[in-house]
Amino acid sequence: MIRLKITSMLLDEVRRDLARPHAFACERVGFLKAGLALSESDCAILVHSYAPVADDNYLEDPSVGAMMGPHAISEAMAAAFDDHVALFHVHSHGGRGLPRFSGVDLRENQKFVPDFFKVCPQRPHGAVVLSDTHAYGQVWLKPDSPGHPIDQFQVVGPHYRKWMKA
Repeated sequence: MIRLKITSMLLDEVRRDLARPHAFACERVGFLKAGLALSESDCAILVHSYAPVADDNYLEDPSVGAMMGPHAISEAMAAAFDDHVALFHVHSHGGRGLPRFSGVDLRENQKFVPDFFKVCPQRPHGAVVLSDTHAYGQVWLKPDSPGHPIDQFQVVGPHYRKWMKA
């Protein structure tokens, strides 16, 4: 089973940041940094920090909600290399209930997530999309394999929440 765990305080910080308006992008994006706890049958992705994409690292592209420039990806890859962390691209679709990746999200995730293995091959990497109440994500365990859905999300804090992929 693949689980992603995050504290409620950090998740609130991520949601607040992703909700901020941008000068031209319709949405914001960022990166979750995580450690791992592994066993024979379980992979727990333990999110410990968040790195927003800086305002000037967005490219104007009206065909998508937000397009990261190459510097945004290189900064994220440098963090993976320096800190030996798993990286998860994150953005929000808002609303309530279980979100899903759009066709554009799926295509773009497949393009850039496997590149994270070039700088941190010993960690899985992936992408997460948030709603206001839930999350959905994919994890790549190897660069040449397809992304697998994250089986379970856990939010740890005063009000513990857990949901499974549908």
